[in-house]
Amino acid sequence: MHTQNLVKLLEDYKAGTVSLTRVLEELKKLPYEDLEFAKVDHHRALRNGFPEVIFCQGKTVEQVVKIFQSLAERNRNILATRAGQDMFNAIQPLYPRAKYHETARIISMAAEEVKISSRKILVLSAGTADIPVAEEAVVTAEVMGHQVERVYDVGVAGIHRLLAHYDRLNSAAVIIVVAGMEGALASVVGGLVDVPVIAVPTSVGYGASFNGLSALLTMLNSCAKGIGVVNIDNGFGAAALADTIIRSGLKGCQES
Repeated sequence: MHTQNLVKLLEDYKAGTVSLTRVLEELKKLPYEDLEFAKVDHHRALRNGFPEVIFCQGKTVEQVVKIFQSLAERNRNILATRAGQDMFNAIQPLYPRAKYHETARIISMAAEEVKISSRKILVLSAGTADIPVAEEAVVTAEVMGHQVERVYDVGVAGIHRLLAHYDRLNSAAVIIVVAGMEGALASVVGGLVDVPVIAVPTSVGYGASFNGLSALLTMLNSCAKGIGVVNIDNGFGAAALADTIIRSGLKGCQES
């Protein structure tokens, strides 16, 4: 439930169009709704600025549908990550506005356009194989209301490909760098810009990459300043952190 929904509920009660019983019922569900297999956090949008996101991996189709329905009753925009086509096929007839982003494996439903700011998030991928994780970051950031640009396949094996986009690097408010193998791209970018860089290691690579562990350790050990690192393959987490950084900057401007 967003702040405006709560305000409308109270205004309707004040106007006499909603009963006290209905108000109490809605407020009881505000902290969370118990579905037995999941406790859906309806208070999260008020606390964090965006509703709870459904992590679909490990859940059944029926569970995902029920959580989606619960969130959709009280929120305009919904995001479900690591979702399969079968999950979307079950949701789409109930919510025609829902979209499936196949590469990102995300189900989104944006019933209202959200625009946080005109400040740009730039998403880079080291290789083509890293694009699914990069797309998870892109779609998440867009649904959260941000302007996003993509620059893909600019890894360190051909550094001239990255340098060709130097102006775009310096026009971004936050840069998300998605890289597997040895994960060196984040350090290179961090040495070129004066904005926050969010590094996302991926599980792409041969045996000694240890499913992304080598990229993770490289990024954590970077000597370039201003780099934050999220978990392996966590494009969603990178976009959520970028959203927080931009929101915090806007809040600081408003307070000053």
